[in-house]
Amino acid sequence: MEYYNYIKALHLIFVITWFAGLFYIPRLFIYQIEAYDKEEPEKGILTRQLKLMAKRLWFIITWPSAILASTFAFILLLMIPEWLQQPWMHVKLGFVVLLYAYHFKCHLIFKELQNDVVKWTSNQMRLWNEGSTLILFSVIFLVIVRDAINWIYGVTGIFILAIMLMLGIRIYKRIRAKNPDA
Repeated sequence: MEYYNYIKALHLIFVITWFAGLFYIPRLFIYQIEAYDKEEPEKGILTRQLKLMAKRLWFIITWPSAILASTFAFILLLMIPEWLQQPWMHVKLGFVVLLYAYHFKCHLIFKELQNDVVKWTSNQMRLWNEGSTLILFSVIFLVIVRDAINWIYGVTGIFILAIMLMLGIRIYKRIRAKNPDA
């Protein structure tokens, strides 16, 4: 147990960098999708640069962070196996599975865009971008309040957050329609 705080700190650091990658990669996807609508040579220059940026972010930061965050999480669970008996941990692990599903879907989108296959609109990608935000909010509140959470309020709060995020995206879309440089 003398290393508990070090392992926990490393777990949190890599969770933060993992989420940083998951927050930024959809933004790069949005820019890539929008670059395909540009005229040459701007289109070619932008797509090459954005592909390179996405590749570096994905393979140098996001994937290693996901693996290291999970590795340190497994070590913590080995150090404190009683956590696996607690209901909040079951819910948290469910969110981790959901986060990995989100991560793998981002990986598929990454591979498509690297091969110049565009299946999403920039607005669809903006909505997709909020998935990791909802997971992050859910996990942080769950871990901090644990058993004290009132699930009705918690679920309602997540839905309100999702609605606010979607409204924000719609407002941004309207602003952008009026001013394309916004």
